[in-house]
Amino acid sequence: MPDSMTEQLQQDMECEGLLECFHGLKQLDKECFQALVNADEPLTVDEVAEAVDRERSTAYRAVQRLLQTGFIQKEQINYDQGGYYHVYRPTDPSKIADEMQRMLNDWYAKMGQLIGEFEQKYEDRSETPPQAQS
Repeated sequence: MPDSMTEQLQQDMECEGLLECFHGLKQLDKECFQALVNADEPLTVDEVAEAVDRERSTAYRAVQRLLQTGFIQKEQINYDQGGYYHVYRPTDPSKIADEMQRMLNDWYAKMGQLIGEFEQKYEDRSETPPQAQS
């Protein structure tokens, strides 16, 4: 990931890059998300791990990061004889897009405020004449 905004704007970014850009998700997180998107039905962590060819514990951590960011949802399935397990599925893309748009708007407002503060701080200094030395 590029360090500066200039580098980011010059880079050819694909829509999946938003996962990294907005939430700092890792390559494995994106692979797990893609596995869930490609699945015909919700998947267990074991099934996600198999789809991305990783250990269950590694896939579980990626699934937890995706849950925390709201990119996927968890559902509990109950066994008839007792007990349960969880399955995961992607969140509706329009909800994800709305949340990313909200975050972008918040970021834009914050950057605008900081730019205004920068301008005010340094404009005040540039208008002050240097003091004469005696």
